[in-house]
Amino acid sequence: MREKISSPSPSSSEPFTKGLVQLFTGNGKGKTSAALGTVIRALGHGLRVYIVFFMKGNYPYGERRILSRLPNVKMASFGQKGFVDPANIKPEEKEQARLALATAREATLSSNYDLVVLDEINIAVAWKLIELDDVVKLISDKPPNVELILTGRGADARLIELADLVTEMVKIKHPYDKGIKTRKGIDY
Repeated sequence: MREKISSPSPSSSEPFTKGLVQLFTGNGKGKTSAALGTVIRALGHGLRVYIVFFMKGNYPYGERRILSRLPNVKMASFGQKGFVDPANIKPEEKEQARLALATAREATLSSNYDLVVLDEINIAVAWKLIELDDVVKLISDKPPNVELILTGRGADARLIELADLVTEMVKIKHPYDKGIKTRKGIDY
């Protein structure tokens, strides 16, 4: 016999007031997935979400397709199709990251969102596409009622120190090591 699952009320009776800073980093898979899991949970409780994708361009990620159909979530994607070469950063890559950070700052300070996700911001900082001090300032200026999630490998020690929750994804084994390429619907 199947149990009927009831949906939570889309609007919470009490306002969201205690926003923290979460950081997902490490060489293991799952940083964006963890952030998006939190997004789904937040949307299920009627919270308003903004996601800024750093360095992910217009690649056809499955999560964008489904999230774009849901209420209370907005997204902005920056970067070019293809991967950034950290040894050969192009001016247009820096400009895209700068625009992404400006968009993230605007969303965070706007009072329009309860949760703001900065996907791959850690790697943008590590590769000097944006300045660490600008991200630190965004965190220090964050209103107390906004939850902020930062993802990406290579999180700077200052960002780790500022975060309230830090999770490091550790790679123990990965299909890429066996030559298995990314799989539509699972990896993107």
